[in-house]
Amino acid sequence: MQIALAPMEGLVDDILRNVLTKVGGIDWCVTEFIRVSERLMPAHYFYKYASEFHQGAKTDAGTPLRLQLLGSDPVCLAENAAFACELGAPVLDLNFGCPAKTVNRSRGGAILLKEPELLHSIVSQVRRAVPQHIPVTAKMRLGYENTDGALDCARALADGGAEQIVVHARTKVDGYKPPAHWEWIARIQEVVKVSVVANGEIWTVEDWRRCREICGARDIMIGRGLVARPDLARQIAAAQKGEEVVPMTWNELQPMLRVFWQDCLAKMTLIQAPGRLKQWLVLLTKSYPEATLMFNTLRRETDCDRISVLLGCAPGCLPRS
Repeated sequence: MQIALAPMEGLVDDILRNVLTKVGGIDWCVTEFIRVSERLMPAHYFYKYASEFHQGAKTDAGTPLRLQLLGSDPVCLAENAAFACELGAPVLDLNFGCPAKTVNRSRGGAILLKEPELLHSIVSQVRRAVPQHIPVTAKMRLGYENTDGALDCARALADGGAEQIVVHARTKVDGYKPPAHWEWIARIQEVVKVSVVANGEIWTVEDWRRCREICGARDIMIGRGLVARPDLARQIAAAQKGEEVVPMTWNELQPMLRVFWQDCLAKMTLIQAPGRLKQWLVLLTKSYPEATLMFNTLRRETDCDRISVLLGCAPGCLPRS
């Protein structure tokens, strides 16, 4: 079994990837989508989303990073995919699942699930452009408005050359509303011969067990569940081995929050950093009552030195772990 950290635009960036992969249990992670259209993007554009390329496409914990592209032009995507591989991408992933309206309006993400032929064209051209030793993978939802074309889309991706398909078990219209329809993952596995990874609505070890029972998928990808419970992958890995599951306590999470905050201060402006911390705290409230108290304390705070003190570190003096 492998457990992947899902790509989430505006949330799972290199800062959070580094923090979460240090906890353990995550086998690989994916960049936020890199949008390409009409031209070959410069190297610095890729490094912005994949700073790990400077260290062998791995996080500080040594977790492999895949690069994800989003777009609708097969030729442009193929050219950028080939360039990304020259820069160090070990795996090339294609996004056909983003439900954001702004992305869909510009013919990116889940809107392409209406056009299986285009999916096939994109994957096949990217596959031809990328060196054979570099895998091409894809991420999809069950459809745009409904699941009518789910199987056709999965076939198109597999026939085009995708070696693995991550299936978020909801449609674009479903967004992130529960439930996730894991039974569709089982149906997709029946019609393609490539690896299928289950994604969607896995928040606990028990959710993982139910997902596995329903769809039978060996591998899983977790997004918000891992951000809300940073040791979830480690818990699931322990459960899968029959070992005792010992959840991370709030006190054990504190050093991670401090390192995250330090990295935010190092890589963002003093205006951006507080919002980034609060964004993570909001998701942590789903698993830790203490996070609610901390979020309420910091909610209106914008002074970075005061935030540092409230987190338990001296202003500007946080040691790097």
